[in-house]
Amino acid sequence: MAAVLTQQEIDALLAGISAGTVEVDQLLKEQPKQILPYDFRRPNRISKTQLRSLQSIHETFAETAAYYLLSRLQALVSISVVSVDQLFYSEYLLTLSRPSCLYVFELQGAERSGIIELSPQLALLIVERLLGGDASTPPQKARTITPIEQAVLKGVMEHLLRVLEESWQMTAQMRFRLLRLETQPDFLQIASASEIVVVIGLQVNVGIHTYAMSICYPTFALEDVLSRLERPQVVHAAAPEQQRQSMLVMYKHLQTIPLEVSVELGRTTITVGELLRLKVGDVLRLDTPVTAELPLLIQGQYKLWVRPGRIGERRAVRVIRPIEPEEIG
Repeated sequence: MAAVLTQQEIDALLAGISAGTVEVDQLLKEQPKQILPYDFRRPNRISKTQLRSLQSIHETFAETAAYYLLSRLQALVSISVVSVDQLFYSEYLLTLSRPSCLYVFELQGAERSGIIELSPQLALLIVERLLGGDASTPPQKARTITPIEQAVLKGVMEHLLRVLEESWQMTAQMRFRLLRLETQPDFLQIASASEIVVVIGLQVNVGIHTYAMSICYPTFALEDVLSRLERPQVVHAAAPEQQRQSMLVMYKHLQTIPLEVSVELGRTTITVGELLRLKVGDVLRLDTPVTAELPLLIQGQYKLWVRPGRIGERRAVRVIRPIEPEEIG
């Protein structure tokens, strides 16, 4: 930071210049020159304010998408935005793995497309979890996903696109439609090689493992909304409404989370000897009267008093009242 001269120093400097004791040319040579590099081949099509707006939009997407994947995968999931970059489309293709998992989506209303890229390991993990596998297993080696795995992933990707639409809603009415899956970046041409694209880099944490994900927009696909991204109030003034929308989306996803419900029929105490002598057909006498209310547990927590019964050929219970904390010893 440059030093600020006092009035006495300014007067002394002017007096020295007038007297010839201070050389002006020498002072100018001593000033450091600030040279900023500029690449004329890569003009910045997106301003810093617009990049910050894009980051805010996709942070909302990351938060909501994480809640959705948490409910579907039944595993701890977090997603964060790690970068918002401008690249040549040819450079973006070079950053992609081979094979890859590239979902091409259309911006409806125009002949423009974008890309959602999942690392193959993340795609395989999602398939494994949806089919009942374990999220704690180490990441699989990258490979091309099969047609069956593609069918499993399609529903997930369509939902993520709807979440992306909702994240854009406070800025612009964007509509996305899933088009196809590509596994080889060389066959993917949504823009010319010299076109500037905006790449949103995301980090997905599932359990203890970390995976990569990215969203790519050609700049010409965002021409209609760039002016709206330039206004700072889009990011700040819309934040409370975005939070409300996120809460509604999270509430909707929470409603689909499965919970384990069980009814405690009663308790009894037996010795180890009696346990060892048990055989098929033996009857254990419980401490619950036939007319007593039974506790219903949700995820192992006592919640409701119920009475057993039947509906047709199925066993069922009727809810009587909530369980008060002091009623459970």
